[in-house]
Amino acid sequence: MRALIMGGTRFVGRHITEAVLSAGYDVTLLHRGKSGADLFPEATHLLLDRDGDLTPLRGTRWDTVIDVNAYLPRQVESLAEALNGGVSRYVLISTVNVYRAPPRPGYDEALPVRTLPPGPPPQTVTMDTYGALKALCENAAVESYGPDTLIVRPSYVIGPFDHFGGFTHWVQRLARGGEVLAPGFPDRAIQLIDARDVAAFTLTPAHGTFHVASPQRTFAELLEEIAAEVAPPDTKLTWVDPQFLLDAGENGETIPLWYAGDEEDALLNTADTTAATAAGLHIRPLADTIRDVRGETTTARYLPADREADLLARVGG
Repeated sequence: MRALIMGGTRFVGRHITEAVLSAGYDVTLLHRGKSGADLFPEATHLLLDRDGDLTPLRGTRWDTVIDVNAYLPRQVESLAEALNGGVSRYVLISTVNVYRAPPRPGYDEALPVRTLPPGPPPQTVTMDTYGALKALCENAAVESYGPDTLIVRPSYVIGPFDHFGGFTHWVQRLARGGEVLAPGFPDRAIQLIDARDVAAFTLTPAHGTFHVASPQRTFAELLEEIAAEVAPPDTKLTWVDPQFLLDAGENGETIPLWYAGDEEDALLNTADTTAATAAGLHIRPLADTIRDVRGETTTARYLPADREADLLARVGG
């Protein structure tokens, strides 16, 4: 069995590569060699830019192609053109951000996705275009590879080797103890998924589109679960009014996993995962992920300790 993984050396792709190798595939990784080039010596590393010349792929045949890093529909289309039908099964890693704010909690995969204005799609991925471009990638995948395509729509992905480090930030912050600034909206839902569970699901024989996410929990429940695993006895969560934080210049980029916007935005964290569960999705206990990321170092920088202390002092004052 031969597998081609587009990317495969960073975070989600790295875990997918580990899962596919463990399943006994002969794996080829197509990447630029800018990260993880020394990983997986048992795999073949094809050092190419997917936006460049894909001629080396012509005439090759693959039992599965797992596309981790397609962000523009032309990337899906150019890959399909190079492979020219030599693919038995294509898997696209997409996102729940293909949706606009859902009208209700518990939405399923039939919810309409984001669209772009008429005309050629933008060639730059931004926060505003990301979801709609991913939706176009999904369309291109089904048009190129047929109805047996597997489209995986994860929620917020966590786990070892996460270079974004949002979840890891909370684990490490609560492990330090003391007074912890907890941003408002404690009752808003949040859904997470360990990257290793995403990876395992890519090997399911199912086809179609699936939400891949944990059961819903509130943000308060999430912080309390983390605290129960790692926090020392002196730890205290101080819930801070969201408007105070927004006025102070904080947001979901400086305080990770916090949906500081409208309630409708937070509804993205209420995806129905019934279909994926029936297709074999397994969700590991959150405690396992907490344990596995606790000792990691991360280059991500969120709310610094001195800034947190200043905000807490202003709230207390």
